Amino acid sequence: MKYSLRQVQEPQPCGYLPDRLQSLEVILATSVSAAEYQSLMERGWRHFGHVLFQPACQGCVRCRTVRVDAARFAPNRSQRRVARLNAGAMEPEFNDPHCRPEVLDLYDSWHAAQSDRKGWPLHEPGAEDDFTRSFIHQPFRVEQWEYRLNGALAAVGYVDVLPEALSAVYFFYDSSLLGRSPGIWNILRMIDEANRRGLPHVYLGYLVEGCPGMAYKGSFHPAEYRERGKDWMPLPADGGAREW
Repeated sequence: MKYSLRQVQEPQPCGYLPDRLQSLEVILATSVSAAEYQSLMERGWRHFGHVLFQPACQGCVRCRTVRVDAARFAPNRSQRRVARLNAGAMEPEFNDPHCRPEVLDLYDSWHAAQSDRKGWPLHEPGAEDDFTRSFIHQPFRVEQWEYRLNGALAAVGYVDVLPEALSAVYFFYDSSLLGRSPGIWNILRMIDEANRRGLPHVYLGYLVEGCPGMAYKGSFHPAEYRERGKDWMPLPADGGAREW
Protein backbone atom coordinates (compact mmCIF):
# COMPACT_ATOMS: atom_id res chain seq x y z
CA MET A 1 0.00 0.00 0.00
CA LYS A 2 1.12 3.54 -0.77
CA TYR A 3 -0.39 6.66 0.72
CA SER A 4 0.04 10.42 0.72
CA LEU A 5 -1.41 11.14 4.16
CA ARG A 6 -1.88 9.36 7.47
CA GLN A 7 -3.20 11.18 10.52
CA VAL A 8 -5.44 10.95 13.57
CA GLN A 9 -8.23 13.50 13.48
CA GLU A 10 -9.09 15.79 16.36
CA PRO A 11 -12.11 14.61 18.39
CA GLN A 12 -15.51 15.75 17.15
CA PRO A 13 -19.15 14.84 17.92
CA CYS A 14 -19.80 11.16 17.26
CA GLY A 15 -22.17 10.35 14.40
CA TYR A 16 -23.37 7.18 16.17
CA LEU A 17 -23.49 8.14 19.85
CA PRO A 18 -24.44 11.81 20.29
CA ASP A 19 -23.24 11.99 23.90
CA ARG A 20 -19.70 11.00 22.89
CA LEU A 21 -16.78 12.29 20.84
CA GLN A 22 -15.20 10.36 17.99
CA SER A 23 -11.72 10.38 16.53
CA LEU A 24 -10.65 8.60 13.35
CA GLU A 25 -7.28 7.49 12.08
CA VAL A 26 -7.33 8.29 8.38
CA ILE A 27 -5.16 7.16 5.46
CA LEU A 28 -5.37 8.72 2.00
CA ALA A 29 -4.21 5.78 -0.11
CA THR A 30 -2.70 6.32 -3.54
CA SER A 31 -2.71 2.56 -4.11
CA VAL A 32 -3.94 -0.42 -2.10
CA SER A 33 -4.72 -3.91 -3.36
CA ALA A 34 -7.79 -5.93 -2.47
CA ALA A 35 -5.63 -8.32 -0.44
CA GLU A 36 -3.98 -5.46 1.45
CA TYR A 37 -7.33 -3.90 2.20
CA GLN A 38 -8.79 -7.19 3.42
CA SER A 39 -5.91 -7.50 5.89
CA LEU A 40 -6.63 -3.97 7.11
CA MET A 41 -10.38 -4.59 7.25
CA GLU A 42 -9.85 -7.64 9.43
CA ARG A 43 -8.15 -5.29 11.91
CA GLY A 44 -11.02 -2.80 11.90
CA TRP A 45 -10.38 -0.51 8.94
CA ARG A 46 -13.04 0.64 6.45
CA HIS A 47 -12.95 2.82 3.35
CA PHE A 48 -14.81 5.26 1.13
CA GLY A 49 -12.99 5.41 -2.19
CA HIS A 50 -9.29 5.96 -1.50
CA VAL A 51 -9.91 7.20 2.06
CA LEU A 52 -9.29 4.46 4.66
CA PHE A 53 -10.28 4.97 8.29
CA GLN A 54 -10.61 3.25 11.65
CA PRO A 55 -11.85 4.44 15.06
CA ALA A 56 -9.15 5.92 17.27
CA CYS A 57 -11.40 7.07 20.11
CA GLN A 58 -9.91 7.38 23.58
CA GLY A 59 -11.71 5.25 26.14
CA CYS A 60 -14.38 3.89 23.77
CA VAL A 61 -14.41 0.64 21.79
CA ARG A 62 -18.10 0.46 20.91
CA CYS A 63 -17.46 0.20 17.15
CA ARG A 64 -16.93 -3.49 16.50
CA THR A 65 -16.29 -5.03 13.09
CA VAL A 66 -18.82 -7.75 12.22
CA ARG A 67 -18.58 -10.56 9.68
CA VAL A 68 -21.15 -13.24 8.81
CA ASP A 69 -20.20 -16.87 8.19
CA ALA A 70 -21.79 -17.15 4.75
CA ALA A 71 -21.77 -20.95 4.41
CA ARG A 72 -23.36 -21.54 7.83
CA PHE A 73 -25.80 -18.62 7.77
CA ALA A 74 -29.34 -19.51 8.85
CA PRO A 75 -31.99 -16.80 8.28
CA ASN A 76 -34.42 -16.05 11.08
CA ARG A 77 -38.16 -15.81 10.63
CA SER A 78 -38.13 -12.09 9.81
CA GLN A 79 -35.34 -12.52 7.26
CA ARG A 80 -37.20 -15.37 5.57
CA ARG A 81 -40.22 -13.07 5.25
CA VAL A 82 -38.06 -10.38 3.63
CA ALA A 83 -36.67 -12.95 1.20
CA ARG A 84 -40.15 -14.16 0.22
CA LEU A 85 -41.29 -10.59 -0.36
CA ASN A 86 -38.39 -9.58 -2.60
CA ALA A 87 -37.09 -12.73 -4.31
CA GLY A 88 -37.66 -12.51 -8.04
CA ALA A 89 -39.14 -9.02 -7.76
CA MET A 90 -36.15 -6.92 -6.72
CA GLU A 91 -32.93 -8.68 -7.69
CA PRO A 92 -29.51 -7.02 -8.02
CA GLU A 93 -27.64 -6.31 -11.23
CA PHE A 94 -23.86 -6.35 -10.72
CA ASN A 95 -22.17 -3.41 -12.46
CA ASP A 96 -18.96 -1.41 -12.36
CA PRO A 97 -19.39 1.81 -10.33
CA HIS A 98 -20.82 4.69 -12.34
CA CYS A 99 -22.78 7.84 -11.60
CA ARG A 100 -25.84 8.14 -13.81
CA PRO A 101 -28.42 10.84 -13.05
CA GLU A 102 -30.94 8.30 -11.70
CA VAL A 103 -28.33 6.93 -9.27
CA LEU A 104 -27.41 10.37 -7.96
CA ASP A 105 -31.09 11.37 -7.75
CA LEU A 106 -31.87 8.29 -5.66
CA TYR A 107 -28.92 9.03 -3.37
CA ASP A 108 -30.08 12.63 -2.91
CA SER A 109 -33.69 11.66 -2.16
CA TRP A 110 -32.59 8.96 0.28
CA HIS A 111 -30.28 11.37 2.11
CA ALA A 112 -33.07 13.95 2.34
CA ALA A 113 -35.37 11.31 3.84
CA GLN A 114 -32.70 10.35 6.39
CA SER A 115 -32.32 14.01 7.34
CA ASP A 116 -36.07 14.20 7.98
CA ARG A 117 -36.33 10.89 9.85
CA LYS A 118 -33.04 10.79 11.77
CA GLY A 119 -31.79 14.36 11.82
CA TRP A 120 -28.84 13.73 9.52
CA PRO A 121 -26.91 16.87 8.48
CA LEU A 122 -28.33 18.55 5.40
CA HIS A 123 -26.83 17.25 2.17
CA GLU A 124 -26.09 19.29 -0.95
CA PRO A 125 -28.11 17.72 -3.80
CA GLY A 126 -26.29 16.93 -7.03
CA ALA A 127 -22.81 16.87 -5.43
CA GLU A 128 -21.42 14.59 -8.12
CA ASP A 129 -17.76 15.21 -7.24
CA ASP A 130 -18.23 14.05 -3.63
CA PHE A 131 -20.25 11.04 -4.76
CA THR A 132 -17.59 10.09 -7.30
CA ARG A 133 -14.77 10.31 -4.73
CA SER A 134 -16.65 8.13 -2.27
CA PHE A 135 -18.16 5.48 -4.52
CA ILE A 136 -16.92 5.61 -8.12
CA HIS A 137 -13.14 6.06 -7.96
CA GLN A 138 -11.96 2.93 -6.17
CA PRO A 139 -8.47 1.49 -5.53
CA PHE A 140 -9.59 -2.14 -6.11
CA ARG A 141 -12.65 -3.96 -7.40
CA VAL A 142 -15.94 -2.62 -6.08
CA GLU A 143 -19.30 -3.57 -7.60
CA GLN A 144 -22.36 -1.38 -7.89
CA TRP A 145 -25.42 -3.50 -7.14
CA GLU A 146 -28.55 -1.99 -8.65
CA TYR A 147 -31.98 -3.19 -7.58
CA ARG A 148 -35.04 -2.44 -9.73
CA LEU A 149 -38.71 -2.86 -8.93
CA ASN A 150 -41.11 -2.78 -11.87
CA GLY A 151 -38.34 -1.26 -13.97
CA ALA A 152 -37.60 1.68 -11.65
CA LEU A 153 -34.33 2.01 -9.74
CA ALA A 154 -35.20 1.02 -6.17
CA ALA A 155 -31.85 0.68 -4.38
CA VAL A 156 -28.09 0.82 -4.94
CA GLY A 157 -25.36 -0.91 -2.96
CA TYR A 158 -21.57 -0.72 -3.19
CA VAL A 159 -19.79 -3.98 -2.42
CA ASP A 160 -16.06 -4.65 -2.07
CA VAL A 161 -14.97 -7.82 -3.87
CA LEU A 162 -12.06 -9.21 -1.84
CA PRO A 163 -10.04 -12.45 -1.97
CA GLU A 164 -11.93 -14.03 0.95
CA ALA A 165 -15.04 -11.90 1.38
CA LEU A 166 -17.67 -9.50 0.15
CA SER A 167 -17.88 -6.31 2.18
CA ALA A 168 -20.77 -3.85 2.36
CA VAL A 169 -19.54 -0.32 1.69
CA TYR A 170 -22.77 1.70 1.41
CA PHE A 171 -26.42 1.22 0.55
CA PHE A 172 -29.27 3.60 -0.25
CA TYR A 173 -32.81 3.10 -1.47
CA ASP A 174 -36.19 4.58 -2.34
CA SER A 175 -37.59 5.43 1.10
CA SER A 176 -41.14 4.60 -0.03
CA LEU A 177 -40.01 0.95 -0.13
CA LEU A 178 -39.09 0.78 3.56
CA GLY A 179 -41.76 -1.89 4.09
CA ARG A 180 -39.73 -4.23 1.88
CA SER A 181 -36.73 -3.95 4.24
CA PRO A 182 -34.33 -3.28 1.35
CA GLY A 183 -31.26 -3.08 3.60
CA ILE A 184 -31.92 -6.54 5.04
CA TRP A 185 -32.60 -7.86 1.55
CA ASN A 186 -29.28 -6.49 0.31
CA ILE A 187 -27.38 -8.34 3.05
CA LEU A 188 -29.27 -11.56 2.35
CA ARG A 189 -28.32 -11.28 -1.32
CA MET A 190 -24.71 -10.57 -0.38
CA ILE A 191 -24.64 -13.76 1.68
CA ASP A 192 -26.14 -15.73 -1.21
CA GLU A 193 -23.64 -14.24 -3.62
CA ALA A 194 -20.68 -14.91 -1.32
CA ASN A 195 -21.70 -18.56 -1.23
CA ARG A 196 -22.09 -18.65 -5.01
CA ARG A 197 -18.58 -17.23 -5.43
CA GLY A 198 -17.05 -19.49 -2.77
CA LEU A 199 -16.20 -16.64 -0.38
CA PRO A 200 -16.40 -17.49 3.33
CA HIS A 201 -17.44 -14.16 4.84
CA VAL A 202 -19.63 -11.11 4.39
CA TYR A 203 -18.42 -8.04 6.28
CA LEU A 204 -21.10 -5.61 7.49
CA GLY A 205 -18.93 -2.79 8.83
CA TYR A 206 -19.34 -1.62 12.41
CA LEU A 207 -21.92 -2.82 14.91
CA VAL A 208 -22.06 0.04 17.40
CA GLU A 209 -23.19 -0.70 20.95
CA GLY A 210 -25.91 1.75 21.94
CA CYS A 211 -26.76 2.85 18.39
CA PRO A 212 -30.26 1.59 17.43
CA GLY A 213 -29.66 2.30 13.75
CA MET A 214 -26.87 -0.30 13.66
CA ALA A 215 -28.66 -3.01 15.66
CA TYR A 216 -29.85 -4.86 12.53
CA LYS A 217 -26.27 -5.98 11.86
CA GLY A 218 -26.47 -8.18 14.95
CA SER A 219 -29.34 -10.27 13.55
CA PHE A 220 -27.34 -12.33 11.01
CA HIS A 221 -25.99 -15.58 12.45
CA PRO A 222 -23.63 -17.23 12.87
CA ALA A 223 -21.30 -14.25 12.91
CA GLU A 224 -18.19 -12.95 14.62
CA TYR A 225 -17.18 -9.56 15.95
CA ARG A 226 -13.79 -8.02 16.60
CA GLU A 227 -13.02 -5.29 19.09
CA ARG A 228 -10.03 -3.04 18.45
CA GLY A 229 -6.83 -4.81 19.47
CA LYS A 230 -8.52 -8.14 20.22
CA ASP A 231 -9.25 -11.44 18.46
CA TRP A 232 -12.43 -12.47 16.66
CA MET A 233 -15.21 -13.67 18.97
CA PRO A 234 -18.60 -15.32 18.29
CA LEU A 235 -21.37 -12.73 18.06
CA PRO A 236 -24.05 -13.49 20.69
CA ALA A 237 -27.54 -14.28 19.43
CA ASP A 238 -28.76 -10.97 20.86
CA GLY A 239 -25.72 -9.09 19.60
CA GLY A 240 -27.75 -6.28 18.11
CA ALA A 241 -29.57 -5.46 21.33
CA ARG A 242 -27.33 -6.31 24.27
CA GLU A 243 -25.03 -4.08 26.27
CA TRP A 244 -21.51 -5.47 25.84
